[in-house]
Amino acid sequence: MQDHLNFYIDGAWVPPVKPGNTRDVVNPATEKPIARISMGSAEDVDRAVKAARRAFESYSRTTREERIALMQKIMGSYQAKYEEMAKTISSEMGAPIWLSKAAQAAMFMAHFGQAIEVLKSFDFEEKRGKTQIMREPVGVCGLITPWNWPINQIACKIAPALAAGCTIVLKPTEVAPLNAILLAQILHEAGVPKGVFNLVNGDGPTVGAAISSHPGVDMVSFTGSTRAGIQVAQNAAPTVKRVTQELGGKSANIILDDADFKTAVAGGVQNCFMNSGQSCNAPTRMLVPQSRHAEAIAIAKATAESIKVGDPFAGGNGLNLGPVVSKVQFDKIQGLIQKGIDEGATLVTGGVGRPEDLKEGYYVKPTVFGNVKNTMTIAREEIFGPVLSILPYHAKSVARRLRTGNVHLNGAQLAFDAPFGGYKQSGNGREWGVNGFEEFLETKAVFGYSAE
Repeated sequence: MQDHLNFYIDGAWVPPVKPGNTRDVVNPATEKPIARISMGSAEDVDRAVKAARRAFESYSRTTREERIALMQKIMGSYQAKYEEMAKTISSEMGAPIWLSKAAQAAMFMAHFGQAIEVLKSFDFEEKRGKTQIMREPVGVCGLITPWNWPINQIACKIAPALAAGCTIVLKPTEVAPLNAILLAQILHEAGVPKGVFNLVNGDGPTVGAAISSHPGVDMVSFTGSTRAGIQVAQNAAPTVKRVTQELGGKSANIILDDADFKTAVAGGVQNCFMNSGQSCNAPTRMLVPQSRHAEAIAIAKATAESIKVGDPFAGGNGLNLGPVVSKVQFDKIQGLIQKGIDEGATLVTGGVGRPEDLKEGYYVKPTVFGNVKNTMTIAREEIFGPVLSILPYHAKSVARRLRTGNVHLNGAQLAFDAPFGGYKQSGNGREWGVNGFEEFLETKAVFGYSAE
């Protein structure tokens, strides 16, 4: 049990303005607390914002080369603590250690590397006739991040923010905050100037609301549920600050009749269940031709039942799942699985309760439903667990135009130089690559500009 009761503000670890309000960080595999953090207040946020505003005056004027050098130094410091970061993530949010090493922790390096590449060649100024168009850092950025891919979501915000010349106030998830605390130590060791990066732990209704409504914050970047995203936007509206959001999803995996069904269905199940289904872009709705519905169900059943659920630190080959992050999430998922049963979907495998051999931990059975209709709750609500819905369709009903932020053709992998984000209530703005970098810039037009 470790105590992490201070916040990182203005280059130092400082106690909260109102000490004594604490929260346990629980290991979801054991249901036992592993650390304790302080829960911040609006006063802590105000202190952090003021530090970030002071730091912005100088950091926003650093050169491209200075920021590249700083970010490269950060990457070096991060690499030195890579194993510790992977273990921290697995301990606090339950990802299998192989996934934490191969993807969860690795995403930080990928996002920083990409941001450096964008910064190297980005045109901050261009001439249009007698007008000079300038792209300048947006200012103090309030970043609010989730628990499902914790260091990934922090990195894809702070990397472009630092590259653009912005300063930062971060509120990581209170459910899995230890990776962010470790990151603050890494940034300090790398020599990030004081006030450029600040961290305040706390919950959304208190610290999150204080960040999104603070007049000294110029931009809020939020990743989380659509419900919480709406609240962030409402809090931000009176100060007319920029708001970018990466919200919930209910991604469709459309398998056409001429696909290799064994490969496509099995791969779809694995992609849905990766990270215990706790990904906003998990393909949780599998649409298959009505005539091949039974075939798809058989393949999905065999695939799901081959997946082992258990200790995140256990070894073994093949896909294995750890627990979901918390009792709150476990209970929500159990309720939605029961809802699928009650509304008449066919339970192919899995179901309510833990796997029989696991007596503790927030473990969910890999679950597949067939004969799902679009009117059912499990086809419409984001479950955020290892639960797949298979929906049969008739060929003529396949949409020719997809209103979605990301489309993967034939299982194509993500590319870090491409924009990431959603349409409709899955969010606004984009992260990753040039598009994500530009979110942290303001555009200025200087009329009658002369280089003389």
